[in-house]
Amino acid sequence: MNELFEKEWLITNGLGGYASSTVSNANTRHYHGLLVASLTPPTGRKILVGKVEETIVVNGKSILLSTNFYPEVIYPHGIDYMSEFKAKPLPHWRYGDQNWQIEKSISMVAGSNTTLVHYKNTGKETFVLEVHPLYVFSDYHAIFRESSAFDFYTEFSPEHLKTHASKGSPALFTSWTSGVFVEDRSWYKNIHLPKSQQRGLSCHNDYYHIGYLKKELKPNEELLLCFSLDENRPQSTLDHLWEEQRRTASRKPSKSTATFYNDLLRAGDQFLVHRASTQSTSIIAGYHWFADWGRDSMIAMRGLTIATGRKGISKSILTTFLKEIDQGMIPDRFSDKADVDPHYNAMDATFWLFIAVYEYFKRFGDIEFVKKHFKALEEILEHHIQGTRYNIHVTEEGFLYGGQEGVQLTWMDALVDEKVITPRIGCPVEVNALWYNALKIYICFCKELQITVAQKYKDLIEKLEVNFPKMFTTDEGTLYDVIIPGESYDTSFRPNQLFAISLPFPLLDRDQQKTVFDAVRKKLYTPYGLRTLDVEDPNFIGQYTGGQWSRDHSYHQGTVWPFLLYEYYHCFFRIYGNSKKNRARVLKELNHLKDHFYHRDGLHGISEIFDGLNPGKGKGCIQQAWSVSALVKLYAEYKLYEDGEGEM
Repeated sequence: MNELFEKEWLITNGLGGYASSTVSNANTRHYHGLLVASLTPPTGRKILVGKVEETIVVNGKSILLSTNFYPEVIYPHGIDYMSEFKAKPLPHWRYGDQNWQIEKSISMVAGSNTTLVHYKNTGKETFVLEVHPLYVFSDYHAIFRESSAFDFYTEFSPEHLKTHASKGSPALFTSWTSGVFVEDRSWYKNIHLPKSQQRGLSCHNDYYHIGYLKKELKPNEELLLCFSLDENRPQSTLDHLWEEQRRTASRKPSKSTATFYNDLLRAGDQFLVHRASTQSTSIIAGYHWFADWGRDSMIAMRGLTIATGRKGISKSILTTFLKEIDQGMIPDRFSDKADVDPHYNAMDATFWLFIAVYEYFKRFGDIEFVKKHFKALEEILEHHIQGTRYNIHVTEEGFLYGGQEGVQLTWMDALVDEKVITPRIGCPVEVNALWYNALKIYICFCKELQITVAQKYKDLIEKLEVNFPKMFTTDEGTLYDVIIPGESYDTSFRPNQLFAISLPFPLLDRDQQKTVFDAVRKKLYTPYGLRTLDVEDPNFIGQYTGGQWSRDHSYHQGTVWPFLLYEYYHCFFRIYGNSKKNRARVLKELNHLKDHFYHRDGLHGISEIFDGLNPGKGKGCIQQAWSVSALVKLYAEYKLYEDGEGEM
């Protein structure tokens, strides 16, 4: 029974908004909600509808179908009547006993802050259905508590409600296809949120009850409920809107017959969002709590849109970040607030832009796009050569150096109480692999555009090719994680060294590539991703758990990250060959994540991270863009979908 509370479902609207809860429909996080709207897409997210609760009245008996956690008790216990849940094509439930049966489905309308809830009497008995919406008005990072500031002023009509949670809040429209709404105001108090409690966050929520919709449903009759920030939709259009959502959700996203690959593609589409400030496409890094981040977007789009042949969307995402270049850097992240400038605290994100533009060009041959943005790419290199923010500059050896106290610049970026948990001031190995690749990509574009290459770029490339293997290589033939030439050499064994052999232009010869890969496999590989630190390291932390202090201290100190699996398997095929035997081995190893995708944690998604020891239970975000992208890119580039579904 506990798995009904552990498994979560999620649907999105392409604006940054979403609907999500557990399979039991008991909310366990303050991020859960039936309508989480994005007021300034893809951010400004507000929870407007917490959930709906249903009561069946059959033969004079009331049966409560909802489930909630309260302090020390679960009430009601509607999960006792649940007989089935399916996540695809839309979240879908069946409830019933020998006297009655009902089905429930939920959808969101693409490009609209609108959630639809559909009910159908699938039994042989007529019953009365009461649907009780529970309203909220809070930032999605916060809990909602009873307050005199919220009166949920409502204008009542026979077919809809128009509600303002408080003075100045946007109008929320609640509409339905049939039935009568009965006003019955009250507060639902102290809903307990165990997942929030586990993360060391506030964990009690209140909901507001305006009343309930009452409708007698005969066998095969249906009822549709709509919550929306759009102007009220007429009853006559709701059924059509629902059928349109069902058809859209049922479409196959590719020509492949491989179910897992198609489901990965569907999962990947959830991260693609419209950014209003740039009028272009962006990528949400993860649900429920991340916004669109530069590093994550550049890495994730390689699988989600480039490898899958989506030229227009890929160009739009690249444009989003190219528009925001400042001092030679793309934003590490946009703020949740529309009036706050983007953050520029990533040393590596801008060079992932080079990788994404290069892969875009290789996939689509769009030289006009490269030509249009060539100067911007060149200016990025110039800013780094001359020196930019955070003491980022080029050393005498040609390496890229960066960092200052209290600022986290690489993807290992946990910061707690002004303390950087994994300080990497100096020349990080993956940043320099990316720096080298950016220079090589620039040379490639110069050749395509017939532009003469300045000698200084050639000199930098030559310096890196000579000095990187000489100065980053350990006695064992693997790579240091961070160096300050002539001063310090960080021997922490981390997966960052993999990028020196996985990117389009490797910095190591074939023998050393094999040495690095074999060591990574031995010390860091798990079926769920790569550990961020060797188990034998005294700083290794095996579990990601507790409050923010505890979680962030373990975030990059052994925690497993699935997104690294693309780099890992790409190196495996590059070194050991793309043979049938090796493909079968990879598919077999991926079965652990496949099982996770379908049966654990965020259903039809891949979690952000896993524990460093005994990984299996997903941690962090339940749906992470670059986790899904890693598998999509692997399947698409190596056509693993042609090898069957593999064994489970």
